[in-house]
Amino acid sequence: MFNQRTAKAEGGSAAPEVVRHSRYPTRLTMYDKAPALEVSIEEFETFALDRLQVLRAIEDAQLRAKGEDDMRKRISEALERHLPLHTNRSRLPSRQLMAERRKDHVSHFILRLAFSRTEELRSWFLRYECALLKHRFREADTAERQELLQTARLQLALVPQAMRDEVLGDADAFYSPQEQLFEVDFERVLDLVMRAQVVLHAGKAYVPQAEIAALLVHEFRQRLTRALAVCAKALPQMDEDERLVPVLQNMSNQSARSEYRSSTAAGAVSADSVDSLGANFPLCMQHLHAQLLKDHHLRHGGRMQLGLFLKGIGLSLQEALVYWRRAFNSMTDDQFQKGYAYNIRHNYGMEGRRADYAPYSCHRIIMTNPPGPGDHHGCPFRHFAPERLRAALHQDSLADPDVREIADLAAAGHYQVACTRHLEAKLRRRPSIQGQEAPSAPVTSPNQFFDLCTGSVVSPSASLSA
Repeated sequence: MFNQRTAKAEGGSAAPEVVRHSRYPTRLTMYDKAPALEVSIEEFETFALDRLQVLRAIEDAQLRAKGEDDMRKRISEALERHLPLHTNRSRLPSRQLMAERRKDHVSHFILRLAFSRTEELRSWFLRYECALLKHRFREADTAERQELLQTARLQLALVPQAMRDEVLGDADAFYSPQEQLFEVDFERVLDLVMRAQVVLHAGKAYVPQAEIAALLVHEFRQRLTRALAVCAKALPQMDEDERLVPVLQNMSNQSARSEYRSSTAAGAVSADSVDSLGANFPLCMQHLHAQLLKDHHLRHGGRMQLGLFLKGIGLSLQEALVYWRRAFNSMTDDQFQKGYAYNIRHNYGMEGRRADYAPYSCHRIIMTNPPGPGDHHGCPFRHFAPERLRAALHQDSLADPDVREIADLAAAGHYQVACTRHLEAKLRRRPSIQGQEAPSAPVTSPNQFFDLCTGSVVSPSASLSA
């Protein structure tokens, strides 16, 4: 696929000897080996914060960039500011190259520790570390790609040119005649399968050389998933380390803005006013609210998602008990008290371990507990069929161009971007109110959507944990 002669022809060069025989001979890595070196507490925190800035910049780029080129530009700029990683061809002093690679290596493992505490944190870290590797691989020269692929040991099966017709038949016309193809199990390239960029035959996908990054990212994801599980099991052993644990907790608390906190005080919303506020709900909560009014019941997942959302917009415990009792009007008081009142009090920290549960973030709704038959929780932009999503958007009085744009974004997997566009469309068609403005950051929480829709916040970033 690649060779050293091809690499040099495309502008690559052999690494300087001082770099080749160092701890970090190559720029790109799969992070298979933990760093065996000493790091000061100051470096520990600085390295991790800088890498976290990069991962958050990737998240913002994926949500807000206008096209592939804009996204790559945003990510490259963030890397240059916070985590530069120059090639051996840059003619920088070897000491600087080593310092950059050491920082990159160490910072990855620090965040791996910090983000292994919960499933949601692991999922976020995994997603954006994979995106970072994919970006760097695509921006690398041929020699660097070859080095990383050799390190990854992907076990690719090259399809000989003479056998292409026999294996693919007429489907071979899908590829360029000169393009090398690799046969892999289709599960390894689901991203390419979803975008119809590979031919499938007998459970195999035929991946062109230009799309080899998908295979690399799949392998990296598998390895990192296993590594995060190991870290999660090891974390309790660190609980007594008074130096590192607070730093690690601070890192994860600054994660993907999953902890949106509304400024609305408890009691601001009454049981009588909930239904009239439904027009300001995001689509996920509109759907749950409509089903509750229709069926006078919601299953557990829906009650949790809607109940914590209502808590977040200012529905107090006492008002929540009144509201849900009215909504569940097909049952007796005894049935309600025995089957549902405890869970409502539990959400408000008045039962069980008395934790003050926060409303679900978009990330949690999208990535965990998908709805099954009879369920109504989840994210419409991810879990609704395309026609059903369009019907729901039309029902919310959106114009045809907005519906098409939002549905296309959802179909492409940009669920939070679609939700943000939904909010923007709603704000455009209503009279402006003081403090109400289009979001300058992507929607990350149903409660943030509500606050922006009602003008309850001045800046969409003001209530995001940062």
